[in-house]
Amino acid sequence: MNTMTLWHISGWEFAALAFAALLVGFSKTAVSGANTVSLAVFAAILPARASTGVLLPLLIAGDVLAVATYRRHAHWPTLWRLFPAVAAGVVIGTVFLVWADDAVVRTSIGAILLLMAGVTLWRRRRAERPDDPDAVTTRAGRAKAGSYGVLGGFTTMVANAGGPVMSMYLLSAGFRKLGFLGTSAFFFLIVNVSKVPFSAGLGLIDGNSLLLDAALVVFVVPGAVLGKWAVTRINQRLFEQLVIAATVVGGLQLLLR
Repeated sequence: MNTMTLWHISGWEFAALAFAALLVGFSKTAVSGANTVSLAVFAAILPARASTGVLLPLLIAGDVLAVATYRRHAHWPTLWRLFPAVAAGVVIGTVFLVWADDAVVRTSIGAILLLMAGVTLWRRRRAERPDDPDAVTTRAGRAKAGSYGVLGGFTTMVANAGGPVMSMYLLSAGFRKLGFLGTSAFFFLIVNVSKVPFSAGLGLIDGNSLLLDAALVVFVVPGAVLGKWAVTRINQRLFEQLVIAATVVGGLQLLLR
């Protein structure tokens, strides 16, 4: 069966999805959270609810590549503190998806994208005053991890948009580049794999979505390779400005669609 016909996708739309898949790989090995642009592209071309199910396996493929690249740099105390709160957020997000129709999900994704853009701007203003990563073991650190974890779990379940939340948390906790990438790689691999049963149970992942994934996953690999090459060369400030701008445009497009 022709995947493009099955989803009523034009050649230009498939090219946009392929670019978004490439950006997924790039974001996993270079700039965590940049895949909010991919989210906007997928939600604009595919039905909003279905887009989250199609994107999830591509994110997992990118997570596997990121773990293979940065596995030695993960900070496990941070991960263990985050997981319980994230699990609660995922459950809340699942209940929301049971209740919400496609229009509500599309509007919610748009609003989440705009929220994430604001969160990223706030993170940039506070980045000059980082904490110590090991501060996660203090009472304040646990409270901070819990609040970010619930928000991250909800946004990643509803819209695969937990990247900016976790980016803000990890940067504010004082993680340097490799520790940041290694910790976020394991975090999203574990969280995204745990979301698969929920997404499948909601009908977001099925044979049709996996067929489209099979056509798009090949674009994730070169994106990850490009990200690994660029991570030591990229102008981070300029790239984040472009990501924020694209995220705002994508969010507005979904809200006004």
